[in-house]
Amino acid sequence: MKNIKIILFLLPIFCFQKNTAQVWTSDNGDGTYTNPILHADYSDPDVVRVGDDYYMTASSFNCIPGLPILHSKDLVNWKIIGHALVKQPPFETYDSVQHGNGVWAPSITYHKNEFYIYYPDPDFGIYMIKTKKAEGPWSEPLLVKAGKGLIDPSPLWDTDGKAYLTHAFAGSRAQIKSLLVVCTMNPEGTVVNNDEVMVIDGHKGEETIEGPKFYKRNGYYYIFAPAGGVPTGWQTVLRSKNVFGPYEKKKVLEQGSTAINGPHQGAWVTTQTGEDWFFHFQDKGAYGRIVHLQPMKWVNDWPVMGEDFDKNGIGEPITTYKKPNVGKKYPIETPAESDEFNEPKLGLQWQWQANRQINWGFPTSLGYLNLFCNTTSQNIFNAPNLVLQKFPAEEFTATTKLTFNSRLNKESTGLIVMGLDYSLLNFKNNGGKLYLSQKTGTFDKTVSETETTPIAVESNTIYLRVQISKGGMCSFFYSLDDKNYQKVGNDFKAKEGKWIGAKVGLFALGEEVKNDSGNVEVDWFRVTK
Repeated sequence: MKNIKIILFLLPIFCFQKNTAQVWTSDNGDGTYTNPILHADYSDPDVVRVGDDYYMTASSFNCIPGLPILHSKDLVNWKIIGHALVKQPPFETYDSVQHGNGVWAPSITYHKNEFYIYYPDPDFGIYMIKTKKAEGPWSEPLLVKAGKGLIDPSPLWDTDGKAYLTHAFAGSRAQIKSLLVVCTMNPEGTVVNNDEVMVIDGHKGEETIEGPKFYKRNGYYYIFAPAGGVPTGWQTVLRSKNVFGPYEKKKVLEQGSTAINGPHQGAWVTTQTGEDWFFHFQDKGAYGRIVHLQPMKWVNDWPVMGEDFDKNGIGEPITTYKKPNVGKKYPIETPAESDEFNEPKLGLQWQWQANRQINWGFPTSLGYLNLFCNTTSQNIFNAPNLVLQKFPAEEFTATTKLTFNSRLNKESTGLIVMGLDYSLLNFKNNGGKLYLSQKTGTFDKTVSETETTPIAVESNTIYLRVQISKGGMCSFFYSLDDKNYQKVGNDFKAKEGKWIGAKVGLFALGEEVKNDSGNVEVDWFRVTK
């Protein structure tokens, strides 16, 4: 009876840890929510409603699997349900690390009982993938429009059956920027024609206009497009009775008197009850581009977003607001963070720095993630076999338990905070003995590293921890019993990656190429307050 009581007492704790995030919840539990709805780097979010369900995708750049798919019932509570891009083409390119390249701002649409995602690769062109189920599997990427610098595509299937696409340009590749075009495509959406018509030149008051989203309402064609640059810009809306223009324009959302910088680039959705809402991001440095939700209404066929606090006719972001009316109430839900590695599959929160290779490691049915100490790069900055997840909140603690079975000299494993600058706890085999140190790297065309004096460690099982406080300040600790933690090295200020937020995760590396690499048994990875 005593053992049964203990099990019953512990069961709610385990269930809570598995199903509910502990570090960030937007839902206040009283019918209101507080922005951001996701304090994580879901950059350039786009959202579509299908019946009573809402689906979000976001930019993933070089991180694989890419194009995360999130699901919500109420626009506030979200969970990850899959990824649309299992492997990124061209494979010969994305089998190695390509910081900042890959999947830029995508769009997700539902047409004739299928989900479509159009995503750009600024070095190759615009791709399309589709599926009947958002969880996947998704089709293989189809290059529907080849060309350097073509970015931010958004399709529109008109009421007469004709199909169109709007997109922008990356000046770094195309040598033109700050303009949007509209072109036609075949009704199947598999071929985008080279009949572009420019609908706005953003050099005239809308510098760096990009990220368009295409809609039609009340006989008007609308293009929602951010301008002014990621950290400081605003949301502009274009409208016309003709798909090719000319378009009127209006600024509808700006920072104004609020602390929310650069509110733009997102999605308009209408709930089952007829309410309108707008998703956008805020650039928050090391935390990435976090997601906000704004109330929206229509006045004289123009959208009004947020609240016009300073009464200048332009909306500003709200902080706390009544939750959307979707006809029902739903429980609090958040994207996955902690992972006990008890399932024979990797949690959906994890991504690699390049297309996964089979010898990097795999989940097991033995209750741990098995990583191998592969020789993949001369430095960790370009190591493709880092398994990482987004910062999930402004403040949190990440702790992992791992057992290091090193077989070769200079193999290493550990816990890392990754960005353009990075810092890690390096658990290393040196001459048959194990040592722990902190390594910190900075990237400025080349990588330079510093390392603290290594500490001898007698056990090959170790607990590693990083505490992140406001401003992205990171403090590192280790323990041999998960009770007494000792600080290692110096505090480190996290820095964003190339177009992405900082990430936290694991690595296993080697320096020798032989026929039997060492391995790391990662028992669990827990994210707590």
